Amino acid sequence: MRAMLRSTSLLLLLASPVLGQDPNLVDPSAMPGPLKDVGFDQRIGEPLPLDAAFVDELGRRVTLGDYFTGDRPAVLALVYYDCPMLCSLIMAGVAKTLSVLELETGKDFDVIAVSFAPGETPAMAREAKAAALERYGKATAGGWHFLSARVRPSPDGGEEAIRRVAAAAGFSYTWVPGSGDRTGEYAHAAGIMVVTPEGLLSKYFYGIEYPPRDLRLALVEASAGRLGSVVDQLLLYCFHYDPTLGKYTATVTRILRLAGVAFCLVLGTFLWFSFRRDRARRKQPAPGAAR
Repeated sequence: MRAMLRSTSLLLLLASPVLGQDPNLVDPSAMPGPLKDVGFDQRIGEPLPLDAAFVDELGRRVTLGDYFTGDRPAVLALVYYDCPMLCSLIMAGVAKTLSVLELETGKDFDVIAVSFAPGETPAMAREAKAAALERYGKATAGGWHFLSARVRPSPDGGEEAIRRVAAAAGFSYTWVPGSGDRTGEYAHAAGIMVVTPEGLLSKYFYGIEYPPRDLRLALVEASAGRLGSVVDQLLLYCFHYDPTLGKYTATVTRILRLAGVAFCLVLGTFLWFSFRRDRARRKQPAPGAAR
């Protein structure tokens, strides 16, 4: 029964990652009890609480703002390290996608995983980071930060910081108690966020697999032009982020407009070369003409 609940929860969360956001997509009353209050409510353009205190995987006390100094954007994942299934799939999907990007962690952007389970420790964060880096497969480990909220001294053990970050991100989760020999676990949605260098929420991506093109465009857009190439800017002109779907979709009118401009440029170039060639021919003396 536990395996069936997990599988059903995973399928439902992947199929409907924005629970409660659009009543036309999902009827919350039709969801199993633990999933009624689970999902994402997008907060695009709103700030994260940069003063929220955590500890990193090395046990150092940090704040969320330490990673948002205006230099580079970040990929943010709200997970918990003792998750029996879904969270490891989220981080594996992040690592797999980032492994094929030309952008580099620690140089162009950061990856920040924040545990929303208040009892988790830096040792658990280090283990989760090692697993993600193994899947990432690149030599550099810079730019990967795994945080937990076991901050001492703190009357609530850091749980307030978790609640503040989750609320700011529109991330809802709930604890499902265990019974008998079954341990309890958190019910939560699957997804990641892209955050600007100033700590503003920029894009949401749902599920456990993230198209490299979409994630790259989101990082380029979040960086306000600091990252990317001319090709990226053209793609951003032709593709628009759809917050309902959580992905970039083609903008037909812009593509047609760009195709029209390209056609005019090609036609104009062809006519210009043809004109120059014909004029050069007219200037040449006729065969047998006196010199």
